[in-house]
Amino acid sequence: MSSSAGIKVLVVDDDPHIAELISLYLNKEGYETKEANNGRKAVQVFAEYSPHLVLLDLMLPEMDGYQVCSEIRKISAVPIIMLTAKGETFDKVLGLELGADDYIVKPFDPKELLARTKAVLRRYDKADAAAGAAEGKKQIVMPNLTINQSSYTVLYHGKELELPPKEFELLLFLAQHPNQVFTRDQLLDRVWGYEFMGDTRTVDVHIKRLREKMTFDDVWGIKTVWGVGYKMETK
Repeated sequence: MSSSAGIKVLVVDDDPHIAELISLYLNKEGYETKEANNGRKAVQVFAEYSPHLVLLDLMLPEMDGYQVCSEIRKISAVPIIMLTAKGETFDKVLGLELGADDYIVKPFDPKELLARTKAVLRRYDKADAAAGAAEGKKQIVMPNLTINQSSYTVLYHGKELELPPKEFELLLFLAQHPNQVFTRDQLLDRVWGYEFMGDTRTVDVHIKRLREKMTFDDVWGIKTVWGVGYKMETK
């Protein structure tokens, strides 16, 4: 997905003029777009259009952005960028907890929108890059946990976990470096990349989501090192 050609973006905003303007920015860069102006329509169009990325406004009629994000996450790990006029930390954290990959606070510069779009798609595209890895490096196997890099899947106690791309990448990175402590800034740099313009609270949100899906086993777990950061502790 290194080129924008053929990449489909669903633009969801209750203001049709803003949705059209965002589409124009993206179309100029070669992206294909479809628009939806309310939450219920967005879920319907998502199922029909199968986009590679969703730009999702927070304040929508019928279903708000949080609800739409939650519905999409039930069926897909496609990256979602929240568009919000609210700059409060609570809104950002809640959106990330529900499965959004990034957020942009309105009003935003078109260049920022394009940069975030490209950055999120590059991160999501790591699944294809991992497919070319050597067979012996495709999987990390721990007791009751198997992380498959080529298929971007996680088996936990024999059942597949549905993880959005960055939850997967964060888990993978920590598992690749057992018992090594990383600060939040280091994790942002190594997992999200320098293009990410968020704050270190993002790491805490994703760690929390992983812990909600996986409890500590006897021989491994994601541990908080107070005053420093996090590590995958193994025994």
